[in-house]
Amino acid sequence: MDEIQALLQGFAVALSPINIALMFLGIVLGVLIGVLPGLGGANGVAILLPLTFSMEPTSAIIMLSCIYWGALFGGAITSILFNIPGEPWSVATTFDGYPMAQQGQAGAALTAAFTSSFFGALVAVIMITFTAPLVAKFALNFGPPEFFAVQLLTFCSFVGMSKGAPWKTLAAMFLGFTLAAVGMDNVTGQLRLTFGVEPLMKGFDFLIAVIGLFGIGEILLTMEEGLAFQGKSAKINSKVVWETWKKLPQYWASYIRSALVGCWMGITPGGATPASFMSYGIAKRFSKNGKNFGNGEIEGVLAPETGAHAAGTSALLPMLTLGIPGSPTAAVLLGGLLVWGLQPGPLLFVEQKDFVWGLIASMYLGNIAGLIVVLLTVPWFAAILRIPFSIIAPIILVICAVGAYTVHSSMFDVWLMMVFGVMGYVFKKLNYPLAPLVLALVLGDMAENAFRQSLLGSSGSMMVFVSNPLVASITGLAMLMLFWPLIEKIIVRLKFAMKQR
Repeated sequence: MDEIQALLQGFAVALSPINIALMFLGIVLGVLIGVLPGLGGANGVAILLPLTFSMEPTSAIIMLSCIYWGALFGGAITSILFNIPGEPWSVATTFDGYPMAQQGQAGAALTAAFTSSFFGALVAVIMITFTAPLVAKFALNFGPPEFFAVQLLTFCSFVGMSKGAPWKTLAAMFLGFTLAAVGMDNVTGQLRLTFGVEPLMKGFDFLIAVIGLFGIGEILLTMEEGLAFQGKSAKINSKVVWETWKKLPQYWASYIRSALVGCWMGITPGGATPASFMSYGIAKRFSKNGKNFGNGEIEGVLAPETGAHAAGTSALLPMLTLGIPGSPTAAVLLGGLLVWGLQPGPLLFVEQKDFVWGLIASMYLGNIAGLIVVLLTVPWFAAILRIPFSIIAPIILVICAVGAYTVHSSMFDVWLMMVFGVMGYVFKKLNYPLAPLVLALVLGDMAENAFRQSLLGSSGSMMVFVSNPLVASITGLAMLMLFWPLIEKIIVRLKFAMKQR
């Protein structure tokens, strides 16, 4: 009851006219940031952070958090329409969202993505409201071994849950690990796999790789397939939205699984990107239409979007309760709190009650405002598909090049983007999955650092990964996921043998 009363007071703070106006402004800016590949929610919030220094802390954090919600929503738009992930966590959305758009179901895919994003974030906000103190204590138990175990679980889930050839998944993943190792070693300071090329000292940036693999790769593939520069049908109206909403409740189990995975990855913190991949993999494994995933299955859109938004939202919980940011954007928001003279941690809930509960209330309202804004603008975005590809392709190329250049203001990154584009084209021609490569590229460095820190702390003993019930249970679950296809075959054979008797 105390939490509910405090939340009602928070709504009174968040519902002031100026805060509502800032909420909608933040959502619109966030959607634009999410649509532009290479910018990202964290960069967008960081760029706009100085504009809020003259505001009241509550109004400022409401605007910045709504930019975050808008970026979460906006990342799905280019993923579905052009196969270009606007955000790292939108990569998994491309697998089925883009095929749906190519089949004339852009409106249904966008509606499903936005609605699922709303549901995932709503579950996370409800969790933040009622479990903040409990979760804060739990998050303190995570050290390097636990972080590595969570990342290992993500990798193993992708291998075990994939219905394609496991060796192709592993080959793509190992290539991703190799690319992630390029650059300066964080532990020893030595250069690895740079071959004397100075720009490679900083390694391969994930955003540049994603823009090339998906954006440029798709353009090359489309050009080869008969140069069919035709616009796609993009029927979208309120009827499409209502029809899509009628279908979504039948996927309630996938929604719950993805929301739980997202909340877990946000708190630990694993992050929105692995949460989206893991949610997609689990949905593919348990869905009755799992074999159709990758060909335009609506469940393949709703699962990663729900997981990513649940993770992205719940990442704010350790930031508020412990001062430990669970995502890059949460880290930027943490910097904003410190600038405004607010110290995140358990005392924040006591000393700045109006601020904290005003922020939590704005999460509910910002999520609703975001859903309204994106659903109202779906027809405009979907109408882009009516433009012939011969006109839109050069525009996409320019946007990709600008996005790659703005990451480090380097022309080398633009050429690197083109190399990754050719790689993406080759992978698609040879029918190798891109998702494991991307997953290993984004998590490879983090997993390696956590692994080495764990071994340094245990004097080289691998038993550190089963040294307590928490890390042992996560590691055990990872091994179960890795060998699940083999276990499943053994179970099937045993059932067959029992029937024969």
